[in-house]
Amino acid sequence: ANMLGKVWQMRSCASILNQTVSWKVGSRQKHTLPDLTYDYGALEPHICAEIMQLHHSKHHATYVNNLNVTEEKYQEALAKGDVTAQVTLQPALKFNGGGHINHTIFWTNLSPNGGGEPQDSLLHVASFHLKKLSAATVAVQGSGWGWLGYDKESGRLRVAACANQDPLQGTTGLIPLLGIDVWEHAYYLQYKNVRPDYVKAIWNVVNWENVSERLQIAKK
Repeated sequence: ANMLGKVWQMRSCASILNQTVSWKVGSRQKHTLPDLTYDYGALEPHICAEIMQLHHSKHHATYVNNLNVTEEKYQEALAKGDVTAQVTLQPALKFNGGGHINHTIFWTNLSPNGGGEPQDSLLHVASFHLKKLSAATVAVQGSGWGWLGYDKESGRLRVAACANQDPLQGTTGLIPLLGIDVWEHAYYLQYKNVRPDYVKAIWNVVNWENVSERLQIAKK
């Protein structure tokens, strides 16, 4: 009788655990597409409205949707203790999670009132980093991003390039300040295969205020 009681207790605990896990899976907050603080046509003539609309409402939205689906599957795999499924899902998590992180930063890095020279003292001193960033971004093979990041350990700015949608902080440890998207969907409709022209044009809409804010937060 005592053994039966123990079995019942174990089953009861397992049942409560499953209910808790499924509640957590069901109640997980989903990622959403962030609103832009400017109209799709606000960055013209440097980035045309059609590119902005497709880039934000289609491409970024796809990363968000796929991230939510992947996270749901990942939570189910965690609940089942299925490590193989967890490992299998990790590339999709990195790709879609990175796509969401990167684009969320990118939209705030741009502004119709952008351009000009950076005001922040550290950025002003490091203008050579911006030339280096342009060169590294143009040189990205295939699809990817060029980044200006902050290295917390050394207290210095660093330039890095990331392939595909690899997120800067998650793959290099650098805190992202400014990202330039060089996937073809970011520029091809307007600049065709001339990536250097797009990278040159984007400096006219860089939101230095946002970059400076990110730097101040990173330095804390």
